Amino acid sequence: MHDPIRWDPERGYVRESNNAGGIEGGISNGSPIVVRCAMKPIPTLRKRLPSVDMATRAEVVAHFERSDVCAVPAAAVIGEAMAAIVLADAACERFGGDSFAAFLRNFEATRQALKERGFQGPSWSPA
Repeated sequence: MHDPIRWDPERGYVRESNNAGGIEGGISNGSPIVVRCAMKPIPTLRKRLPSVDMATRAEVVAHFERSDVCAVPAAAVIGEAMAAIVLADAACERFGGDSFAAFLRNFEATRQALKERGFQGPSWSPA
């Protein structure tokens, strides 16, 4: 997960790679943010298990259940939405304001301050 740092006379301090996924110590390092996630398979019963009928309280054997449904496409949508919510929340916390115009003003002021300090970050804009 380590990203070696080197000095580039034109760009300043740069990373050789993006193994950390753009986040170091909970803070963006200016690299693209990469989110990796995993999910467990959908549970299935291959072997009938002992159970209880809740209506009669009698001991029964659970039915065999097989599921070939793939939940990865749905999980990808949820994961992407959650990443967007977390990033939007962080942006609102950092740039604040009670309107989108105030948010943009604060964002631009921060970008200008970084530029004055020599930061050569990406030319991204929220608008």
